[in-house]
Amino acid sequence: MSDQTWTIESICEALGSPSAKQRFLGEINRAPVHEIVTVFAKWQAIAAGMAAAAERGRELARTEAETGEMPGEWIDVTDRIREEAAAARTRGVA
Repeated sequence: MSDQTWTIESICEALGSPSAKQRFLGEINRAPVHEIVTVFAKWQAIAAGMAAAAERGRELARTEAETGEMPGEWIDVTDRIREEAAAARTRGVA
């Protein structure tokens, strides 16, 4: 998705999460005209990061399916991610 022309629709698709889509649409719809480009750029960066992470996950899954192993060194950070997600939810982020 890095070479594509970003649109409101493509950002929504890349975000994936219904709550993230809703938040993006809410922000872009409520932004004053002089802030629309800034809000769009912020969410474009978020969507690009999500799209890149999703593609990396697909690559890892393909490699694991082909070789039976995940490439690289892996450190289990599941607990830290869960804690960060819980903290984000309390702030209303996710």
